[in-house]
Amino acid sequence: MASATETVFAGPDGKSGPTSRVVTRFAPSPTGYLHIGGARTALFNWLFARHHGGTYLLRIEDTDRARSTEPAIEAIFDGLNWLGIGGDEAPVFQFARSGRHAEVAAQLLAAGHAYRCYLTQEELAARREKAQAERKPFRIVSEWRDADAATWPEGQPYVVRIKAPRDGETVIDDLVQGSVTVQNAEIDDFVLLRSDGTPTYMLAVVVDDHDMGVTHVIRGDDHLNNAFRQVVILRAMDAIEGGWPDPFYAHIPLIHGSDGAKLSKRHGALGVDAYRDEMGLLPEAVFNYLLRLGWGHGDEEIISRDQAIEWFDIAHVGKSASRFDLKKLQNLNGHYLREADDARLAELVAPRLAALAPAFDAERDSALLERAMPVLKVRAADLNDLAAGAVFLFATRPLPLDAKAQSLLTDEARAMVTRIADRIGAETDWTSDVLEASLKSMAEELGVGLGKLAQPLRASLTGQATSPGIFDVLTLLGRDESLARLRDQAA
Repeated sequence: MASATETVFAGPDGKSGPTSRVVTRFAPSPTGYLHIGGARTALFNWLFARHHGGTYLLRIEDTDRARSTEPAIEAIFDGLNWLGIGGDEAPVFQFARSGRHAEVAAQLLAAGHAYRCYLTQEELAARREKAQAERKPFRIVSEWRDADAATWPEGQPYVVRIKAPRDGETVIDDLVQGSVTVQNAEIDDFVLLRSDGTPTYMLAVVVDDHDMGVTHVIRGDDHLNNAFRQVVILRAMDAIEGGWPDPFYAHIPLIHGSDGAKLSKRHGALGVDAYRDEMGLLPEAVFNYLLRLGWGHGDEEIISRDQAIEWFDIAHVGKSASRFDLKKLQNLNGHYLREADDARLAELVAPRLAALAPAFDAERDSALLERAMPVLKVRAADLNDLAAGAVFLFATRPLPLDAKAQSLLTDEARAMVTRIADRIGAETDWTSDVLEASLKSMAEELGVGLGKLAQPLRASLTGQATSPGIFDVLTLLGRDESLARLRDQAA
């Protein structure tokens, strides 16, 4: 792992960047669930900070008071903690810093880098309509930009706008997108403070990043245009008091669906909570999958958390949008299920199982559920599969039979179940090896394949036509329960 004090990054114009401690941040708006794309952005920020021995911070951008909610904030924290990428320090809440944002706007105003603009909404709308009619791009050109303070109309509402440069160009050497240039004439005199004195997103982000010491802004490439506006504020404040360097920007491509279209609900769940709660996925699987969405390390597919920290770098983040593949995620989850600790899986499965099997009692039955995990997880893709696969263990007698099981239990098959019950009931050692040897011997005596015995046996023991290995089923159920279920279905 690179030492934070040894890390030097190529900055704008090829100049060396800061050698101070790396600080990244994830800054979601709490207007809903933690989006799967946001979770990947958080992951990349977390990994970059970890790789460089730095700090990863959280900021809740809750300035939209009408849409920001406490449940959404809790959902964000919950999702991040589930993935193991919670912040290194207490989160910052943007709305609480409104006074600080206004203070910076006042500095910019006093130094001549911003101005009071008294253009009304009606005037702006008329100019926008005129530009549209003339098929020209609309740019704010305010007569108040260079107006003398003596001409300010007393008592009239105004906004505070930045004085964006009008000549030349701005270049950002993005760590993902490469060198990106925008002509300054394309950058509006955007608003810093609204007429009610509240800060805009553009101002708040810059001030917060500066005050939090953020060195690297890693976010979606839909924010790339914002970067050119934000550096206007940064460079103005740097001119005023110094110590406001541009951060390093890394704008990562968005996630698309498997068909290349913008990710939507039809491609799969959008909120991280749905992957955990509804789909029953493990956090390590989602972590691994999100890591590989747009980043890679050779041909490695299964990457542990420690390996991710060791290997992660921005240089190997792709420039093109990555495609979300739900089946690939589910397959990856199956791998992690098979690797997971059985006691942990039993604890995760218990509440799901309780909803499917009313007779299941977690306190009484947890040991049996844990013993079943090695055979159940071989066939499962998620926690829901595990729960469904375990239902037969806790079903009450007489066992309900699904349609396929009923079709297997013909009169002839029920007669066979009677003989099987008599045969294995005589065994004193109820182990998988002994039971298998006994039934194989019985099949040879009858001149039939073992499957001829196993099918009605499985239907009688589980009520289904599919299950874990039949000898695993017998040993998990135990002698008394197994024989009782067989007697229920015997002819």
